[in-house]
Amino acid sequence: MDDEVLRQLLDRAASTRPCPGGGIILAATPLGTALDASVRFIDALGSADVVAAEDTRRTRALADNLGVEITGKIVSNFDHNEGERAAGLVERAASGARILVVTDAGMPSVSDPGFPLVQAAQAAGVPVTCLPGPSAVPTALALSGIGVGHFAFDGFAPRKDGDRRRWLERLRTERRAVAFFESPHRLQRTLETAVEVLGPDREAAVCRELTKVHEEIRRDSLAGLVAWADAGGTDGAGIRGEITVVVSAAPEAGPADPADLVAEVEERTTGGERLKDACKAVGREHGVPNRELYEAVLAARS
Repeated sequence: MDDEVLRQLLDRAASTRPCPGGGIILAATPLGTALDASVRFIDALGSADVVAAEDTRRTRALADNLGVEITGKIVSNFDHNEGERAAGLVERAASGARILVVTDAGMPSVSDPGFPLVQAAQAAGVPVTCLPGPSAVPTALALSGIGVGHFAFDGFAPRKDGDRRRWLERLRTERRAVAFFESPHRLQRTLETAVEVLGPDREAAVCRELTKVHEEIRRDSLAGLVAWADAGGTDGAGIRGEITVVVSAAPEAGPADPADLVAEVEERTTGGERLKDACKAVGREHGVPNRELYEAVLAARS
C-alpha cells in the first residue's frame, strides 16, 4: 500500500469517526504484528481526546511503530484501577470527549480491562461502540484444526488445582469446543489434569504466539500434548509466549444398552410405578425404545 492510498483511507476514516459527540470506543489492538492494526484504529489512536490504555508505554510504542502521533491525553486503565477510573472517563465522554480504550493486545473487556467502563457508560446513557480487529480467541479457533461450529470461551483457566479440576469436570460433556487462555508455566499441569478428567484421547490444540514471528499451532490428543510439554515444547527449550488452548467438543455418546438401564427401571417400580410407565419414562430419557427396555427387564427377572 503506497502513501497516497493510505492517506485516502485515513481521510475516509476521519470522515466517519465513531462517537463524534463524545463516547467510549473500544478498539482491538494487534496481537503481535503492528500491521494488523485497522485503518480506523490508526485514525482513532491519533484523534481521540483521551486514550485509556492498559499499559501506556506499550500503547506509545505501538503508536510509534505505526507512525501515529497521540494528540489526546493518555491515561492508564488496567485491572487494579479501572473501577476507580470508570466514573471520570464516563463523565468526560458525556461532556463530548471521545475516549479510546485499548489493551496490550486483542479486544478490551474480553479477559482484558474495559468491562467496568462499558457497564458504567451504558448505565449513564453514554454511547459505546467498538472498532473490531485482532482477537486471540477466533484466531486460535480458526487455526486449531478442530471443529468449532459451536464454541465457548472460558477466559483464563483457574489457577488453583481444585478449581481447575472442577472446571474441567464441567467440560466432560460439553458439546462445544472450548477455548481458554493459559500461562506457559501452568500449561503442562493444566494439560495433565485435562488428561485425568477428560481422557487422554480428547483432541486439543495449543496455539502459541499468534500472529508473531514464532507462531506455533500444536494439535494432538491431550496425552500427546502432555508429552510435548514435558519435553519442553518443539525445540526442547521450554514453552514460552502467550497461549490459547482449544479443546474439542465431547464425543457424542452412543445409544444406551437396555440392560444397563434395568436397575433404574426397577428403582421406579419399587417406588410404586407401573413397569410399562417406568420403561416409557427411562427409555425416553436415554433414547431407548420402550419395548426393548421392557424385554430387558423381563429377561433380568427370569
